[in-house]
Amino acid sequence: EKFAGYGFNKSHSAAYALVSYQTMWLKAHYPAAFMAAVLSADMDNTDKVVTLIDECNAMGLKVVPPNVNTSAHKFTVRDDGAVVYGLGAIKGAGEAAINAMVEEGRARGPFRDLFDLCRRIDLKKANRRVLEALIRGGAFDRIGPNRATLMAALPQALKLAEQDNATTASGVDDMFGFDSGSLAASPASYEVVPEWEEDYRLLGEKETLGLYLTGHPINQLLEELGQFTTCRIVDLKPTRKQIVVIAGLIIASRTMNTKRGDRMAFITLDDRSGRIEIAVFSDAYQRYRDLLAKDKILVVEGEVGHDDYSGGIKMQANEIYDIEQARERYAKRLLIQIDEKTGEVLLAHLERTLAPFREGRCPIRVDYRNRAAEASVDLGAEWSVKPTQELLHRLRQLAGEVNVKLEYAEGAGNARPVPAGNVERRGRAMAAQG
Repeated sequence: EKFAGYGFNKSHSAAYALVSYQTMWLKAHYPAAFMAAVLSADMDNTDKVVTLIDECNAMGLKVVPPNVNTSAHKFTVRDDGAVVYGLGAIKGAGEAAINAMVEEGRARGPFRDLFDLCRRIDLKKANRRVLEALIRGGAFDRIGPNRATLMAALPQALKLAEQDNATTASGVDDMFGFDSGSLAASPASYEVVPEWEEDYRLLGEKETLGLYLTGHPINQLLEELGQFTTCRIVDLKPTRKQIVVIAGLIIASRTMNTKRGDRMAFITLDDRSGRIEIAVFSDAYQRYRDLLAKDKILVVEGEVGHDDYSGGIKMQANEIYDIEQARERYAKRLLIQIDEKTGEVLLAHLERTLAPFREGRCPIRVDYRNRAAEASVDLGAEWSVKPTQELLHRLRQLAGEVNVKLEYAEGAGNARPVPAGNVERRGRAMAAQG
């Protein structure tokens, strides 16, 4: 009490109350400007930036990706109220390089493309490492075909810029009669290559921005996951002695010791609709600890209850699978559809393609259709496979993307009663946690 009277006296409390009121007023009346300022103040702390962008999303504020032509070093606010990602918050992009780039853009106009940018900036400040980070973070998306093409063109862009700078420094016209000004004005020429796979593209964002900004790894799986999960996280409700199935990306995890000295974990899953914390008690932890890695997509079977501490819901995991294990657990069959055009190629390579994966229990059905007839053939049990991503990729290369799919039993993700033994184990686990 004595310290409270000394450390938090009336004048002290009044001053902090005023600052708190002013801060709340700014956040309420100028939310975008307020969050841009807070993000800028903490942009060297990637974990804090991620937390603050989550706050922006919760407030209904749009956060747009970085852009070399419209972003500043710090976070800013666009005319439509969107928060623009600051270039200085990209890992690997130094302040001197970013400031020089922003100043050049303001002085001489927007950069037309990667080649134009490399010719106009000081490459001693913005070196190859900086430019690679900007490409992977999406800062060049508006001035290039795609990130894979930009990364492939970077060596040539740097080489041309160095030649142009050397010509300018020597005061000698280009060998073809163009001076440096003419050369700088010449159009760029990209050799377009296919864009990176979605998961690799998003990984680049995660490594440079600290989060997935233009997509989410789970997006490409949502349709498939919907066939064997009970519901999205946002729709979860407490269950009464029933098992539900959900899926999501691990965004946080922590471990602790129980009263008995056993290890257990808490993981937070995100499926873009919502988040939930899941308790993985010691029995489950021993079985599944190798799966509990951040940024991994998991499918979890468990029970949902009220969280008295937060007022929300919480979940206890009974079974945990990665996506390939979940496919083997829930898939009814692997369906391959062929016609006159694709049939000959696929059948010639089918045995060799399936051979490395014939250790699973997922049966295969081949549907054949032409203008005159159609037929379905179920391959023998000895041809059951593990439906891995690699197998699906190989088959889709042969038969086409839409002609290879996993089929799931109707109601595969429906809630079901908790097995009798699980109730007793749950009681022991909760008692051990204390």
